[in-house]
Amino acid sequence: MDMPPFAYIENERVTEQPDRIEYFEWPGFARTGPVAPDFVHEEVLPTLTGKVLDLIDEWADDPFFIYFPLTAPHAPILPTGDFIGKSGTNQYGDFVLMCDDIIGQVTRKLQEKNIMQNTIVVFTSDNGCSPTAGFAELAEFGHNPNYIFRGHKADIYEGGHRIPLIVKWPAAIKSGRVSDESVCLVDFIATVADLVSAELPDDAAEDSVSNLPLWLDEAYSKPLREAIVHHSFDGSFSIRQGKWKLEMCPGSGGWSDPKPGEEPEGSPPIQLYDLEMDIAERNNVYAQHPDVVRQLRDLLIRYIREGRSTPGQPQKNTGAEYWEQLHWMEETSMT
Repeated sequence: MDMPPFAYIENERVTEQPDRIEYFEWPGFARTGPVAPDFVHEEVLPTLTGKVLDLIDEWADDPFFIYFPLTAPHAPILPTGDFIGKSGTNQYGDFVLMCDDIIGQVTRKLQEKNIMQNTIVVFTSDNGCSPTAGFAELAEFGHNPNYIFRGHKADIYEGGHRIPLIVKWPAAIKSGRVSDESVCLVDFIATVADLVSAELPDDAAEDSVSNLPLWLDEAYSKPLREAIVHHSFDGSFSIRQGKWKLEMCPGSGGWSDPKPGEEPEGSPPIQLYDLEMDIAERNNVYAQHPDVVRQLRDLLIRYIREGRSTPGQPQKNTGAEYWEQLHWMEETSMT
């Protein structure tokens, strides 16, 4: 909802053409852009929720897929009247509470249609919490939306990438199970393909790994993923394997301090953290473990050169930023 034009799109067409330019200002956030007559920011999330509930009513007798990207709790932060002041924190907390209610509406609809038992519901996010939430204000209520993790949305740090991930499938997944296996959102396509016995072409889902053994609590002898690659706002890469996380930048690579170009003089060009010992990413141990640095750097370089992190035919990478990072990694002294 923060990107104009402000209009609904249905079946690849706007439902009403924008007829005016308007300036919007909310706490800590402002935008100007064309607006359609039927578009009211505060009504968007309830409207989309209603559409999803109607689709479940319509499709309940047949297999269906619904992708429902909530407009909350992304900025602009616009909880409706029923939720304002109800979280006991700030408006961002109220907006998150509204998200919880929407998920409740969806699951109740599935139960009402008697299809909850064999419907897979995935609830997750695309990145860590944004500073738009008002971190200082939330701290006054004793709350940190990124928990103990350093940084936030846009950063290379864990606070930029650790997200909630809940999968509900009563017919197959035991209730209450928790896993500390490292997984990534790109794994969903391989997981679903595995679930329906579909074979993906070699040039699709090159970084996707099936999580189905994890969902079904099947035994497996090694981690599902060899490693996970992260990316920050300024184009910096990191790679995590086991307890080690190598970050190919001297600072956050994003919006938190130290920002790109503002790192303290003499900062090491890279960062290595032992996430088992230092989940807050405060003790850079790159100098103590040059062997780990080289191993992870070489693995990341291989992924970039091969255009994939899973077995298969090498694929092309496009975008100058990949090759700029690659050359920098190859040329920068790691010890």
